[in-house]
Amino acid sequence: MVDIATPQSYQLLIWLDSPCTLCIGALGRHALHRGLYLYTGSARRHMQARLQRHLRRDKPLRWHIDYVLSAAPARIIDIAVSHRPECELCQAVDGRIPVPGLGASDCRAGCGSHLCFLGDAPWAAGLAAIPGAMQ
Repeated sequence: MVDIATPQSYQLLIWLDSPCTLCIGALGRHALHRGLYLYTGSARRHMQARLQRHLRRDKPLRWHIDYVLSAAPARIIDIAVSHRPECELCQAVDGRIPVPGLGASDCRAGCGSHLCFLGDAPWAAGLAAIPGAMQ
């Protein structure tokens, strides 16, 4: 039984300081633009441990998002947790899919990806410059 008091989904707001090309496991090589990305994931147990793992740069590359977060220009600038289902959160985001299938290999809701590119608006660049942003 799932404890409804425990958040089940999370979203990572990620800033890429510069463009990069990554080989993302079986998904292959993908070019990512400089800018703001939102990744939506879930953890049925041990949410805090999952989020701490995402914040570390040095880790085994297990999940698709690990390849993005381990890239030099990437850093997490905010994290949100939710009781809403992962795919519901993801489908509410108005963004472009940069890597089809990323984080969505077990998705049954038809999400094209659980990583969305939000753009490189001037306000996004300002977010990335906030002192003390998570790294």
